[in-house]
Amino acid sequence: MNKPLILVVEDDPSVRNLITTTLKTNDYRYVVAPNGSAAIMEATSHNPEIILLDLGLPDMDGVQVIQTVRSWSNVPIIVISARSEDNDKIKALDAGADDYLTKPFSVEELLARLRVTQRRLSLMTAEMLTASSVFVNGKLKVDYAGGCAYLDENELHLTPIEYKLLCLLSKNVGKVLTHTFITQNIWGRSWDNDVASLRVFMATLRKKLEPTEESPQYIQTHIGVGYRMMKIE
Repeated sequence: MNKPLILVVEDDPSVRNLITTTLKTNDYRYVVAPNGSAAIMEATSHNPEIILLDLGLPDMDGVQVIQTVRSWSNVPIIVISARSEDNDKIKALDAGADDYLTKPFSVEELLARLRVTQRRLSLMTAEMLTASSVFVNGKLKVDYAGGCAYLDENELHLTPIEYKLLCLLSKNVGKVLTHTFITQNIWGRSWDNDVASLRVFMATLRKKLEPTEESPQYIQTHIGVGYRMMKIE
């Protein structure tokens, strides 16, 4: 797998050095930006394949950078920030970030997040090349054209809402989807009772995808934030 070009947006020299040293040691290509304005310029000129973004930048909030980049690009954005409150995570994810890593972080965790993002990029590329209407993840198969799903070749009996949730999660595999994003896509709105309903539907969907304790975990819960479909090897 070819290593992607990564844009590192971090104003703290010590943290930036830790990240770039880690990337260099693991043979990643990278460019750096110390603030939001430089990040936007580097993103337009170098077309990076992944962006590692700090939120507390000296000239603008990182969420503004996400919103600006999202106006023209779907490049995966992994936020790396000292802000650990759920509200901060939700703002960044709703703005278009794909993942959120809280400082202080371990080098191993950073590399793991990059590997997950690389797999998602590879999956997206393969889907574009094949124009496939079938999603496969472990023993799970979703036939978008046929409007049905299978687990270990057995058809899943899903309600319309459960199927819509499964499609939304599978089309964003590896990405954390916030409660707001999901409810707006499923019901066209985001009310408190929709989030309560979402938890119920997600619980029933998970029971059908993970019928035994030995079953792989397809859906990961991010408490207070949302859900992510995991890529099963």
